[in-house]
Amino acid sequence: MKYLIMMMQSPDDPVQEWTPDDVQASWAHMQQIHREMTEAGELIAAEKLAGPEATKIVASDGVTAPVITDGVYPEAKELLAGFWMVDVDSEQRAIEIAARTSAAPGPGGAPARKPIVLRPIMAAPPPEW
Repeated sequence: MKYLIMMMQSPDDPVQEWTPDDVQASWAHMQQIHREMTEAGELIAAEKLAGPEATKIVASDGVTAPVITDGVYPEAKELLAGFWMVDVDSEQRAIEIAARTSAAPGPGGAPARKPIVLRPIMAAPPPEW
């Protein structure tokens, strides 16, 4: 079963105020999960995304030049910061990974409890489609 485990970030995330030790502890936690998934053969892909300032929104009718807008919608409260694409044996395993990710250390070592979005990846449509 394939899942996308998405790490969200709020534009006003206080991570910029964390101490270097807190940032390092959180990063080490995430690297450990990444290593374990890699060793178990569960990790398909992982990427950190550029910030909202690099975002482009493209709309097109397929005939005229596309309309390109900088940035994300101003009403966006959270942004996709990065993701892991995994292939695991069960939904429970995907939830376990997401829960461990959410519990990465935050300030003072307390669990950050960042919301993690877990989304199943649908199988490809049949070739006759």
